[in-house]
Amino acid sequence: MDFDVIIVGAGLVGASLATALKDSGLHIALIEGRAPAALSQDESWDNRIYAINPANARFLEQGGAWSRLDQSRIAPVHEMHIWGDDAVARLDFSAYEAGVEELAFIAESRLMQDGLWRVLQEQSNVELFCPAACAALEVDNEAAYLSLQDGRSLRAKLIVGADGRESWVRAQAGIEASPRAYGQDGVVANFEIEKPHRNAAYQWFREDGILAWLPLPGKRISIVWSAFDALSQELMALPPDEFCRRVQAAGRNTLGALRLITPPAAFSLRLLNLEQLVRPRVALIGDAAHNVHPLAGQGVNLGFQDAQQLARVLMQKESQRDCGDYLLLRRYERARKEDILSMQLVTDGLQKLFNNPDPLLRTLRNTGLSLTHHLGGLKNRLIRHAIGELG
Repeated sequence: MDFDVIIVGAGLVGASLATALKDSGLHIALIEGRAPAALSQDESWDNRIYAINPANARFLEQGGAWSRLDQSRIAPVHEMHIWGDDAVARLDFSAYEAGVEELAFIAESRLMQDGLWRVLQEQSNVELFCPAACAALEVDNEAAYLSLQDGRSLRAKLIVGADGRESWVRAQAGIEASPRAYGQDGVVANFEIEKPHRNAAYQWFREDGILAWLPLPGKRISIVWSAFDALSQELMALPPDEFCRRVQAAGRNTLGALRLITPPAAFSLRLLNLEQLVRPRVALIGDAAHNVHPLAGQGVNLGFQDAQQLARVLMQKESQRDCGDYLLLRRYERARKEDILSMQLVTDGLQKLFNNPDPLLRTLRNTGLSLTHHLGGLKNRLIRHAIGELG
């Protein structure tokens, strides 16, 4: 079977690329091992929660997915409050003061996945292969050849790896990956809260890690606690009531009593910076292309920006040029490398700075946090970068 583009991985980033190419005239194969579960009247909450910046919300809307989401399950963020580890230093961000409508949108992974999937099933230039698993990949000067485990064979000018941090496509393409573990897990869970959050997000830089509280609709929050391995194991072993008390105390009782509404889960944190995002007829996007510390909530945003940029390059290519041409793909790589690296440097630097017991560094980091709090121009620039208006 012949295609122009094969996308391996129909998660959020891979699916968003396919929807972004709806008017490209390209014939696309989308390979996924398992279809997302259909949303029903189940009112439970997914503990995989993302902070989507406004620029990427617009990107998803251009592809047709954002407007299909149940907006009652999405919470805008209007303020963010960050504390250092000396109980005094703080940094506040306000959408109102920056002249923007919101800083981010907090949305469930499964909600966005469902919206993207429904668009894909109606998209005439996409053929879904699901469930399907990859068996072998060969690339030559003419095409990329993908064999599936069920015996089907696909041929395309370009294959895109959107298959996550353990990317099969990346390994098959011979792109070397040497991730560096942080020795931390991201512990995630959702809670009902006693006091209203007023659409504010909170973050505490602590000696034992970094804790973020993100607003959900109603009197609910989602948390991400970037905890060192020993603490992560301790937290995951706690009974629900004790786990609630630990999270509540770590967040300085800011929103009163907490009640657990989804069981906690943990995932390991690491940094991955690749020398190459592309090879002839191969391109990587999302977690297949980079991993960052979640303290800034920018991992999936970087992935959506990958998808947007790759779609732009493919749709603007010269008519006589095939979409797997290496020099064409290098346009995508050059456009993304600086943004990815700068975000990795910022998040990695902050993680090292705040998770360091040196007393001099402790003074410097908290002083820097307080100084930034009083520099309105710098704060507004940081906000506009975070929401996708600068970059």
